[in-house]
Amino acid sequence: MLGSTHGTLTTDSRRARVIACGEQPGPAVHGRPADVDDLDVSGRPLHAEVPDLDRFFRPESVAVVGASDAEGRPNTGITRQLVAWAERVGARLHPVHPSRPSVFGIPCSPSVADLPEQVDLAVLLVADPLPVLDELAEAKAKFAVVFASGFAETGAAGAAAQERLAATVARSGMRLLGPNTNLNAFERFRDDLDGPAIALITQSGHQGRPVFALQELGIRLSHWAPTGNEADLETADFLSYFAERPEVGAIACYIEGLKDGRSFLLAADRAARRKVPVVAVKVGRTETGARTAASHTGKLTGADTVVDAALRQFGVIRVDGLDELQDTAALLARARPPVADGVVVYSISGGTGAHFADLATEAGLRLPVLSEAKQAELHQWIPEYLSVANPVDNGGHPVGDERGRKIIDAILDDPAVGVLICPITGPFPPLSDRLVKDLVDAAERTDKLVCVVWGSPVGTEPAYREVLLGSSRVATFRTAANCVTAVRAHLDHHRFTARYRSPFDEAPRTPSPSFRKAQALMRPGQQLSEHAAKQLLRAYGIRVPREQLVTSAAAAVRAAGLVGYPVVMKASGAQIAHKTELGLVKVGLTSASQVRDAYRELTDIARHEGIALDGVLVCQMVEKGVEMVVGVTHDELFGPTVTVGLGGVLVEVLHDVAVRVPPFGEEQARDMLGDLRGRALLDGVRGRPPADLDALVEVVLRVQRMALELGDELAELDINPLMVLPRGQGAVALDALAVCR
Repeated sequence: MLGSTHGTLTTDSRRARVIACGEQPGPAVHGRPADVDDLDVSGRPLHAEVPDLDRFFRPESVAVVGASDAEGRPNTGITRQLVAWAERVGARLHPVHPSRPSVFGIPCSPSVADLPEQVDLAVLLVADPLPVLDELAEAKAKFAVVFASGFAETGAAGAAAQERLAATVARSGMRLLGPNTNLNAFERFRDDLDGPAIALITQSGHQGRPVFALQELGIRLSHWAPTGNEADLETADFLSYFAERPEVGAIACYIEGLKDGRSFLLAADRAARRKVPVVAVKVGRTETGARTAASHTGKLTGADTVVDAALRQFGVIRVDGLDELQDTAALLARARPPVADGVVVYSISGGTGAHFADLATEAGLRLPVLSEAKQAELHQWIPEYLSVANPVDNGGHPVGDERGRKIIDAILDDPAVGVLICPITGPFPPLSDRLVKDLVDAAERTDKLVCVVWGSPVGTEPAYREVLLGSSRVATFRTAANCVTAVRAHLDHHRFTARYRSPFDEAPRTPSPSFRKAQALMRPGQQLSEHAAKQLLRAYGIRVPREQLVTSAAAAVRAAGLVGYPVVMKASGAQIAHKTELGLVKVGLTSASQVRDAYRELTDIARHEGIALDGVLVCQMVEKGVEMVVGVTHDELFGPTVTVGLGGVLVEVLHDVAVRVPPFGEEQARDMLGDLRGRALLDGVRGRPPADLDALVEVVLRVQRMALELGDELAELDINPLMVLPRGQGAVALDALAVCR
C-alpha cells in the first residue's frame, strides 16, 4: 500500500547515510559488527541473535570463587549445591579460595589465575565481583554468575556499579548472569519425565517455584534462567535460546521489567517463527507494582498499555497469576495442535454445564451447537429430556456403565469439535472415578484436546492423583477459570502462528523520498506550527484539507475564494497546543466580511495572549465523517509507538485507543481498529454510511513509516481529528501537532 511513496537506496548509499548521520553500522553481535542489511531504516537490528548458552547449562568445567565448606557459612550451602549439580551434569568443579587447601575434599585453587584449566562457567560467591571478573576475563572464562546484590535495584550508585560490571564483561567477550541472581539455574531437574518440556525464565526466583513444582505433577522442565538485574544476559537472550531447543514445548516467564524492549520483541519474534508458545506474567499493571519491581531488579517496567499491546502483537500470552502461568504453560507445552476450534462442555449436571458454558463463552471460546444427527446419536444413551446441544448433560447415571465411554467417543468423533472439557465439581466415586477413567482412555485414542477440571479442594483422591495426573494426554485443572484461560490461549496461539508473518521481514531498510522532505521540515527541540506539521504529513502522502497560510485580512479573503466557502480559520503558531480553548478557531465562515472579522479577532487574541503566529490558516471545511486520532509517541522501553483511536474530544473522555510498536503490517493495522470499543462507529450507525477503513489503515501505515524513519527526531505526533470519510472517499487530517527532539 505504501509503494507509491517509498523509494529505494542501494546498500552503499544506505551505508553512506548511516555514516553521514554519525552512527555506527550496527551493534556488535558476539564481537561481529552487524551488517547493514541486518538493520532497519533507523539502524536497529531486524533479527535476534541466538547466544550459545550450551556451556552455561551444560559446562564441562566450573569454578566456584569464594567456595566454602565451613559449617554455618552462607557460602557453604551454595557450594554444596553446586558440587552436586556439577556431578549431575558431568562437569569438573574447581573451588577457589585464598586460604583453603580443599573444599568438600576437592583441591582448592588460591586464585582464578591458579585454576588448572580454562573454565566454561565461574560462579562468584564474593561481595565485590568486579576484580574477580577482570581475572576471569584474563583466564578466558566463557560464563560468570554474580549472586551479589546492591546494584541497579538500589539506586544511582548501584546502577553505576552495575554499568562497570557490564563494561568489563563487554570488553572481555565473557557472558554474565546477574548480578542479584540466585541458584535456580542449578536446581535438580527430574530426568524421568517424557514429552515436551517447559523452559522457565524469571527475574525473581521465588516466583518461579510454582512452575518448577509442576515436575511433581509429571510435567517436564528443562531449564530455569534466573536473570536478576540483567547487566549482560537478559530475558531476551534466554527466550531466543530456548525457542531453538528441540525439547522445549513452551516458555514460561516471570518478568518484572525489560532491559531492552526491542531485544525482547526480536526474541518473541523468533519464538513466533518457531511456533513456540511464550506465556508471561509481566509486573507493572499498577504504579505500585511498577515501583516495587524497580526496587527489586532495577528494571524499566514500561507503560503497561504499550507493554500489553507489544506482547499481543508478537504472540506472547500474558497471564496475571502464577497459577495461570503454571496451567497455561503446561497445556501449551503438551497439547497437540487443534484440529478444530469448537469446544464442547460435557458434565454430569445441567447446572455445572450451564455455569461452565457461561464462563467459556464470556472468555471468547466458541461452543457450537451440535448437529441434529449428533444430538440424536447422543440421545441413544442420554434421556431425551436432557439437553445435548452443547453443553452436553448426561444426567449422571450413564457415566456409571458402558454408556459413558460411548458418549465421550461420539462427542470426540464430531469434526466440529476440537476440545472436550469436562468439569467435575467434586469427587463422587460411583460416578466421578468411572468418568475419569473413560476420559483418560478416550484421550489416548484421539488427537483432540481433552480437559478435566477437578474441583475438589483436597486433591488427594486416587482418581485425581493417580489417574488424571498419570495421563500425559488429559489436561487437568483445579479451577474453571484457569482451564478457560489455558484453552483460549492454546487456540489463540495456534491461530496466531498459523498466520504469523514476521513484521521485521517487511520492515523498511532504506529511507524513502518522504524522509528527505520531512527532515528539511524538522526543527530540533521545537513544536511545529499546525501549518508546518501538515507539511510533514504531506511529505508522507497523508491528505490534508485545501488551505492557505495568510498574514493579512485581504489575503485571507482571497484565500477563502480559492479554497471555497464555507471555510475554517485557525491561528497557526509553534506555541499553540489547544486552539479551541483559546478561541483561536472559527468554523463555518461563509462570506468575505466574516473572513475579515475572523482574521482580526484571531490575531487580536494571539496578541493579547502573547502568542507568536506564523500566520492564519484558511482551510477547507470538511464534514460528514468519523473523527479519529492517529499519533506517535515514544515509550521508554520500545521507542516509537503508533496509536489510533476515536478522535476529537472523545479521545480525552473515553481513552479508546489501540497501540502497536513498529514495524507492523496491514493486518496488524486492521487489528488495531478491532481493539477499539467504538469500532462500530466506523461500520456506520444510525443510518450513517460505513467509513473508509482502507484509507484509515493507509494513514496508520504511513504514520508508522514516519515514526520508523524519523526515529528519535520526532518526539510526538498527534493527528486529531483525522476525518475518515464515507467508504471510497478517503481520510483527511484536519489538525496536527508535531514535536521535534
